[in-house]
Amino acid sequence: MGGPFRDRVVPYATGMYIKQGRDRAEQFRILQDEARGYVAQGFSAMKMKIGFFHPRQDIALVAAIREAIGPDIRLAVDANHAYNGYTAVEVGRAIERYQIAWFEEPVPPEDLQGYLQVKARVNIPISGGEVEYTSFGARELIARRAVDIIQPDTCGCGGITECWRIAALARAYGIQYFPHVWGSVVGPAASLHLLASLPPCPPTGNPSPYYQEPLLEFDRNPSPLRDEMSAEPIRFEDGFVRVPQGPGLGITINPEVLEHYQVA
Repeated sequence: MGGPFRDRVVPYATGMYIKQGRDRAEQFRILQDEARGYVAQGFSAMKMKIGFFHPRQDIALVAAIREAIGPDIRLAVDANHAYNGYTAVEVGRAIERYQIAWFEEPVPPEDLQGYLQVKARVNIPISGGEVEYTSFGARELIARRAVDIIQPDTCGCGGITECWRIAALARAYGIQYFPHVWGSVVGPAASLHLLASLPPCPPTGNPSPYYQEPLLEFDRNPSPLRDEMSAEPIRFEDGFVRVPQGPGLGITINPEVLEHYQVA
């Protein structure tokens, strides 16, 4: 892969999912407590979900999470393409005041013009691309500058080689590469090796996370396929996740755990 630019990557905590069957006040309290927990663990950034409630309630939820974590922690929002263009603009403009790191998948992935509409009218970095496949799927988002951050999934988009091509294309346009990471331990391991090999974007003598250095999505929802599958768990320590250093992806699949969760 050409050698590493880094042996550790700054992660952001992904969580704060909406739980059905609870009233709004209870939901807000639970999610605020979860966000405070990530701060206590040492995360410098986190990503929350919006798009489940009425847009006005989504805006109120963002305000509540920002209040809970204070002004210094980076906060991204992920709508999972819940809005149309004008609603995404309304929500995006309302949450600008809460120092949002990026607004993820504000509109459906097929709505390229919607992405352009939101990007033109909202003063927050726009991200997307987790459901695009191969460099051909990501090409228009990048070439049309519909996103500021491209987020392919290493395991779903064609593997490390194809994601390297997407990262190279994004770098040529000055677009950041923060991969979508989900599923078993293979996802974060593969993504960490890819991120280790990417040069700063844009190149600079003193790159900083969020601005020139890539970030790792670090899901905090319980997952035995992620946390128990490898003999060498991928851990968050001292503000970073280290790139596995063993052969291949640096992980060894535990056959007993694999067999336990295998479906015939």
